Amino acid sequence: MKKSDFYFDLPEELIAQEPIPERDHSRLLVLGRNTGTVEHHRFYEIVDYLNEGDCLVLNNSRVLPARLYGIKDETGAKVEFLLLNNCGDDVWECIAGPGKRAKENTEFTFGDGVMRGKVTRVLENGNRLVKFTYDGIFLERLEQIGEMPLPHYITHKLDDKERYQTVYAKLNGSAAAPTAGLHYTPELLEKIKAKGVKIAYITLHVGIGTFRPVKTENIEEHNMHYENYSISPEAAALINETKKNGGRIICNGTTCCRTLESACDENGFVKACSNSTNIFIYPGYHFKCIDALITNFHLPESTLIMLVSAFCGRENTLNAYKIAIEERYRFFSFGDAMFIV
Repeated sequence: MKKSDFYFDLPEELIAQEPIPERDHSRLLVLGRNTGTVEHHRFYEIVDYLNEGDCLVLNNSRVLPARLYGIKDETGAKVEFLLLNNCGDDVWECIAGPGKRAKENTEFTFGDGVMRGKVTRVLENGNRLVKFTYDGIFLERLEQIGEMPLPHYITHKLDDKERYQTVYAKLNGSAAAPTAGLHYTPELLEKIKAKGVKIAYITLHVGIGTFRPVKTENIEEHNMHYENYSISPEAAALINETKKNGGRIICNGTTCCRTLESACDENGFVKACSNSTNIFIYPGYHFKCIDALITNFHLPESTLIMLVSAFCGRENTLNAYKIAIEERYRFFSFGDAMFIV
């Protein structure tokens, strides 16, 4: 299958540059998985499509304000660092740009002295290992001076960092938000629970590789990045009990989908575990666990639109996207949502 099979032309003005004032007032396109039928709603109306006995699976990973701007001691030059992986002992693997300003043993000041960093090693892939020093607690200093690592297609500055977090974000570790969760409010979650829908919280820390484009024309040659996930015994029990009782497993976002499909057996039952996954889901994949999917509108030729196409068919997906463009839906991270049932 070719990468170009998943191309569509998106007007630039439909790329959402900022969140709408009320999270759950984003638009919701409801797509029939088998029929291709399309309905138009607001996200808060999703309650009407959930049934007693269903299980809604949410990713509670929290985004780190992982973009830091350092001033080089020797020259005063400005370098951007994006934190990727915590290697322990206050050493982080980072992307640095411009890289030529961040050679081994160079030192930087961040946030007018709130934090300092030294490049201890340049890795083969071009990333840097940086040793940070600071007073107090690292995450508190990061919250103080770091910026949200918004995707490249968002050019507006985000005034409120919490708008790039879900309201149920709990465990720090993501380099990007699980954006299908940005539409929920605490009140909407209470309405969903009141209807008899179980909510299972799992964790997948979204890596920066989620923005990495597919470069090979033959999509089967694309190598997915690894991401760490965790499913608690309580969440696994909720999901498995729902399956046994004939309820639906409704995944909120591609991160939850990839997690459950990585952690389940051939019958769709999941096990409590902490692991990593580089699962690549594209048309032809046999879904074992999930029954419905809530997701945002994704980039052309991305692994995410390939996952959606695997779930409801490439033609259904591209036709729904065509309709969404005609109806002026908002796309990508701060955009509108689809519910595929």
